[in-house]
Amino acid sequence: MNFDEYLKNFDYQERKDMKIRLDEMLESYAKGEIEVIDIRFNEEYEAWHVGFGKHIPLNELPNRLNEIDKEKIVVTMCPHYDRAEIARLYLTLKGYKAKYLTDGMLKVVDFLRGDKARDYMKKIKE
Repeated sequence: MNFDEYLKNFDYQERKDMKIRLDEMLESYAKGEIEVIDIRFNEEYEAWHVGFGKHIPLNELPNRLNEIDKEKIVVTMCPHYDRAEIARLYLTLKGYKAKYLTDGMLKVVDFLRGDKARDYMKKIKE
């Protein structure tokens, strides 16, 4: 699909389908239903990351598509959601089922503190 076709077919359902909330993402990831991709720059990732998902910087995405499972829904994330949406659109145009995390990684970090972090990491390792 090219960008013109995507825009011509863009509707309310696509607007809904392109997004995923934090609670949905965490539950789906724990079940193995989605692949999460942190698309931040390398320096950002080195400074901090959430401990799950795959790190593929946005500017490396075109050369690393072979690392992404085309059978799963791919959820892209960055601190807010601007770069995650760029990555989601790129992946969608390449034939992947993709969504972006609307809450951003800052919300993930805020949510997964203390007991919640411990419990979630246990859950995804089971």
